[in-house]
Amino acid sequence: MSPRRNRPRPGALPAERPGGPLFGHERTVDWRGEEWTVRQVSGSAGKYYRCPGCDQEIPPGTGHVVAWPEYGGVDDRRHWHGSCWNARDRRSAKLQRSRNAPRH
Repeated sequence: MSPRRNRPRPGALPAERPGGPLFGHERTVDWRGEEWTVRQVSGSAGKYYRCPGCDQEIPPGTGHVVAWPEYGGVDDRRHWHGSCWNARDRRSAKLQRSRNAPRH
């Protein structure tokens, strides 16, 4: 008996399945006059992220929301707490500035 193969063969996974994207449920949201792609993720990447809504860290293993402008690149993705994303219109960006930094 040969050992079980745990990894899929290259090209075996389709980029999309009939119900939508393969990883996570993506939807498009209109926010600030721009189309944003929003995806729920499980947070299993093992990385810390900084939420732009509350400026707090999102620890590894915590489910959260990833949002980016529809025509944005990888650098435009932002990781939000789910509650911060839902309250995004009532919150302003919590920018950390030094005392001598310009405010524009």
